[in-house]
Amino acid sequence: MQNPTPCPVCKSDFTYPMDALMICPDCGLEWNPSEEVETVDTGLVVKDANGALLANGDSIVIVKDLPVKGAPKSIKAGTKVKNIRLVEGDHNIDCKIDGFGSMALKSEFVRKA
Repeated sequence: MQNPTPCPVCKSDFTYPMDALMICPDCGLEWNPSEEVETVDTGLVVKDANGALLANGDSIVIVKDLPVKGAPKSIKAGTKVKNIRLVEGDHNIDCKIDGFGSMALKSEFVRKA
């Protein structure tokens, strides 16, 4: 199987061909791979506790002990988290933390590593 063409808008690798078009199941874009597609900026701006801009794939450090509902211990300040993903909403960082699993964090409690 050949490598799929990544989506020009959301950069997803989960695209698939349908007739002459490529389809992105993540953002719903349909495009012809032989034509130029304009990329659209989502406008999502996320800043850490110090005001530095965060991007997908960045590494961050927790700046405050964060209690976790249903967990016997909290996430300690100084915990480093790699490969974050930015999302819309109140908790605008999705990540995986060793010992806790998948988490949604607020950007005000982290700093860029």
